[in-house]
Amino acid sequence: MNKYDVIVIGGGHAGTEACLASARCGSKTLLVTQNFETVGQMSCNPSIGGIGKGHLAKEVDALGGVMAKAADAAGIHFRILNRKKGPAVWATRSQADRALYKSFIQMQIKQQTNLDYVDGEVVDLVIEKDAIKGVQLKNNEIIKCKNIILTAGTFLSGVIHVGNKSYSAGRLGEEASNKLAVRMRDLDLMMGRLKTGTPPRLDGKTINFDNMIMQPGDKPRPVFSFMGKSSDHPDQVNCFIARTNEETHQLIRDSLKKSPLFNGVITGKGPRYCPSIEDKVTRFSEKNSHQIFLEPEGLNTNLIYPNGISTSLPEEDQENFIRSIAGLEKVKIEKYGYAIEYDFFDPRGLTSYLENKKVRGLFMAGQINGTTGYEEAASQGIVAGINASLNAQNKQKWTPLREDSYIGVMIDDLITQGAPEPYRMFTSRAEHRLFLREDNADQRLTKLGWELGSVTKERYDFFQKKLDMIEDETEKLRDLKFLQEGKQICASDYLKRPNTSYTDLSSLCPEYKLTDISIGQNCAVNIKYEGYIARQKVEISRNKKDEELSLPEKINYEKITALSIEARENLSIARPQNLRQASRVPGVTPAAISILKVQIKAIKNNKEFARDGA
Repeated sequence: MNKYDVIVIGGGHAGTEACLASARCGSKTLLVTQNFETVGQMSCNPSIGGIGKGHLAKEVDALGGVMAKAADAAGIHFRILNRKKGPAVWATRSQADRALYKSFIQMQIKQQTNLDYVDGEVVDLVIEKDAIKGVQLKNNEIIKCKNIILTAGTFLSGVIHVGNKSYSAGRLGEEASNKLAVRMRDLDLMMGRLKTGTPPRLDGKTINFDNMIMQPGDKPRPVFSFMGKSSDHPDQVNCFIARTNEETHQLIRDSLKKSPLFNGVITGKGPRYCPSIEDKVTRFSEKNSHQIFLEPEGLNTNLIYPNGISTSLPEEDQENFIRSIAGLEKVKIEKYGYAIEYDFFDPRGLTSYLENKKVRGLFMAGQINGTTGYEEAASQGIVAGINASLNAQNKQKWTPLREDSYIGVMIDDLITQGAPEPYRMFTSRAEHRLFLREDNADQRLTKLGWELGSVTKERYDFFQKKLDMIEDETEKLRDLKFLQEGKQICASDYLKRPNTSYTDLSSLCPEYKLTDISIGQNCAVNIKYEGYIARQKVEISRNKKDEELSLPEKINYEKITALSIEARENLSIARPQNLRQASRVPGVTPAAISILKVQIKAIKNNKEFARDGA
């Protein structure tokens, strides 16, 4: 039988980044998916980026991933969000043509060396002595491998709900992976149930856009990939904003007893930050209106995605409340909204490499780890792909750190705190936001990606040229002086002031020739934040020595009675690898960290546990 270094199960956003990264890193890789024609499909909103999510997409790109390039090739509407705030939290978002995005991803997979793909359903994992040895397909074929990356999304025991109707599915029109789900439960890997949902799809030809607010894309148009340019983009379109009203809300309230979210049919926890319209009307009862963003699904389709009205109400109730909205009075619903419940694995059962703690060579990425969103899935996928490849080559695996990337923040949060609800990335989750910006993601991660093998020579050479340009322009800005209000001022000092930007220099110093705007803006932001960032680096360095102290695997937290019951229970589940991870575990206080330091010293000295922490 064929033997692979890495087999990736599932062709969603996590699976595609995982298989491509593994192959780029030099490992013989196989992607197994039920139907290759659905690989790269945007099953919910065809958009990439947004608050926090744009940072993740840029970081995936900096590591050599494909998501941002696909967003540029398929993007039909681009905006920068959070413009009124500081550059650290600016966030790129693009609406994508669903068909173009999927086509681009599939082309990348077909062209990637070291990568094969096959249509098939994995029904079993071949495990010997707690280590991965291969997979078994539905046709009983066994394919041997050293590592597996499981990226099953919502397919493990997936159940779709619309009103009082429920049926097994991974997503609309596709079968759930029930046999694999049963096998995974047998492994006793701490599984649970989560829920997500999607809104109905509307026929744009039946919408009266005159009664809505037009939302054009930004000019100049941003790009997603660090190697991208606006000429990569297809034709651009406008989005629109509509609003619910009191009649809409009353119709929804009248239907709640038929909602599986409210009548007890759905037991899985849903995403707090992307609630259904039923949740919104109930939880925010004081609001008499909610925004709906009407976003086209592509250039050659009339389908409109109404972002903001995810629902699992019965079909007739969906029609009634949607047609109460101005502009949608005569709308035709092409596909009804639904909720989906699915199995997920408690991510506290993973190491920082996204490898399962119980089964060697089993990596997990995406929604099965309790996250929600394409960007969160892709970020995990590229980390799992890199680490599975490193593992296959007997090389040291890589842990992304929270002080270096939003990817590191996310993985650290997941493996220490678990996922009591679907996890979504926000900039507020990061302590070092001034450093973890979109514009410098490549400066933080591309060299590392090159060393790990996930960044190609073409990308790395492109990056080195950019670094040279940034260095040259920064020197020029430090040397540039001009008169302002009768005083001579240095350009770098000017750019440190609030509400100043690189483009201001064209009027303040007309003789100065501005370089590439993206390069100049990057230089200006670096200059603006350099004092804060320097202090953050000192703080990180000061704390690092203690934080990197490893916690021996043989620690029995239940014996450390000086710790609170909550801390003992949560540490026993999370099994953190070091004090830094332990500090993120719920219930672990600074005092608890001091107690753990004592335990580390006791174990190193081959002494008994100091039960009282003394």
